[in-house]
Amino acid sequence: MLYIRNILIEEDIVSSYFECNLQKCKGACCTFPGEFGAPLANEEIYAVEACLPQAMKYLSEKSKRYIEGNGWFDSSSNGLTTKCIGKKDCVFVYYDGKIAKCALEKAFFNKETVFRKPISCHLFPIRVSNGKDKRLYYMQIDECKNARKTGKQNNIKLAEFLCEALKRAYGAEFYQDLKEYIDELYAKDSFLIRY
Repeated sequence: MLYIRNILIEEDIVSSYFECNLQKCKGACCTFPGEFGAPLANEEIYAVEACLPQAMKYLSEKSKRYIEGNGWFDSSSNGLTTKCIGKKDCVFVYYDGKIAKCALEKAFFNKETVFRKPISCHLFPIRVSNGKDKRLYYMQIDECKNARKTGKQNNIKLAEFLCEALKRAYGAEFYQDLKEYIDELYAKDSFLIRY
């Protein structure tokens, strides 16, 4: 376990290979079966509301009707989350062929909004546990097995693949400290690479 700038980081985050391979997983992280979608921070409710009109135009009619009738987020004992349609797709999923993608992110990449997507989505497969200390851990799922293979083939570690998301969540200085730690470990060959 690492401790950088008051954040606990599990070793798997710096020692595992990872690079998303959408052609293989088909955007599985946006379509997990379950009652709840992506975890949301309080301030993200307002951010999503601000870009909802731009994101809605990329959604199917079914998704638009669902949001109009049910809203797009839930508040429960699990905290704030996006809603799921049919206990599967996040309400913001649209399909590019057979690949599930995010309408919020599409609007962002088309320069129509300034909010990319919830930070929990951007950080995935890193998850955040908020206890006495904030802890980052790697959620390994079967759907990402090809991402682990692709990362190994291209020599990309999970923390490096999620560089932009980690900077967005915790700042450039946090990421720089993390990267220096990774570089030092690799220079010493002092830990086991996992994949």
